[in-house]
Amino acid sequence: MTLARRIAVAAASALLVLGGTTAPASAAVNTTYNLWTWNVGGAKLHAGRTTDGLIDAAANSIVNRDADFAAFNELCQSQFNALITKLRALGWPADTTNFARFTASSEAGSCAAGSAGEPFGNAVFSKLPLLGAQRWTLPSDGTAEQRSLTCVAPTAQPKVHFCTTHITTSNVVAANGKKHNENQLDYVLDRMEDFNTAGDTALIAGDFNAQPHYGRLNGWYSSTLNVANNSGNTGAYRELDDNDSGNCLGYGEWTATGTPGSTPPCGGLAKIDLIFARQSRIVGGYSGDSLSISTACTGVAATDDYPAGSCSDHRITIGTVTVSVG
Repeated sequence: MTLARRIAVAAASALLVLGGTTAPASAAVNTTYNLWTWNVGGAKLHAGRTTDGLIDAAANSIVNRDADFAAFNELCQSQFNALITKLRALGWPADTTNFARFTASSEAGSCAAGSAGEPFGNAVFSKLPLLGAQRWTLPSDGTAEQRSLTCVAPTAQPKVHFCTTHITTSNVVAANGKKHNENQLDYVLDRMEDFNTAGDTALIAGDFNAQPHYGRLNGWYSSTLNVANNSGNTGAYRELDDNDSGNCLGYGEWTATGTPGSTPPCGGLAKIDLIFARQSRIVGGYSGDSLSISTACTGVAATDDYPAGSCSDHRITIGTVTVSVG
C-alpha cells in the first residue's frame, strides 16, 4: 500500500460517526512510515563522483525498501542532483519537481566534482511533495564545518516532520562547560521537543556519532528503556532498533565500520546511525535494521576497515514505525 493510500485509510478510519456527528477534522490519525538513512562518505570515499555505482545503490535501495522518507549525510551537491534524476527515473516521488532538499555543511571545494569543487552536506528526500525545509545551524565545534539540522514536512501532512542531522565527533569542552558533541545533541533534541510541544510529530534519522549506550544519549532514550545494554536514560524517544533482542537488546545492530570509540555492550562494531521517534507518538510496534554495505562502487580503494568497491563505510539504516499524527 502506498504512503498516500495509507494516509487516506488512516484518515477515514479516524472519522467516528456518533449520532450523525463526525469527529473534528483535526482528529489524530495513525500513519506508518518506512524510514531510510545513509552516511555515504560522498567526498571521502567518492570524491564527488556520480557514476561509480553510489547513486544506483542508494536510489535502488530507497525504492526497494519502499521508503517514505530518506536521509543522507556527507552527500556532495552533484550527488544530490544525480539522486533526484535517478529517483525520478525510478518513479519513486509522487511529485518529480518537489521531493528533495539539500543543506550544505562545508565550503565549496570539499568535493572534487566540478571545475571549482562543491560542498557536501545533508539531504532529505520524500515520496510525497514537500513544504519548504526548516534548517538550523548547530552550535560550532570549532571547525569550519557548519553542521546542521534539516527538517521537512509533506504538503499533505504539515504536522509530520522528518529530520536529519550529522553530529560532530568532537569531545573538546566548549565555553559552556559541555563537550561540542553534547551541545549539538542537546540543540537537536530541543528542536525535536519544540515540534512535540506544538502538537506535531517529528522523526529524525542520521549519523549521531554516539553509540546507544553512551551517556550523552541518555537524554534522548526514553526512561522506559532500562536494560543491561542501555540504562540510565531520562529522555522520551525510542530508537527504532532498540528492541532488537536478536542482536543486542537496547542497542541494536552495528552500522559503522572501523574501530568503535568504545567497546559496544555486545561486542563487534559500533552503531552510530540512528532513527528516533518520540515514544508518546508511537502506536504499537516499531522495528529497525541495518543493511550490508554494497561493494559495487568502482574507484573506492580498500582500507583496513572495508573492502575495495565499498559504497560507504556506513551501513544503510532503515526503520518502520506507526505514529499518531495530529
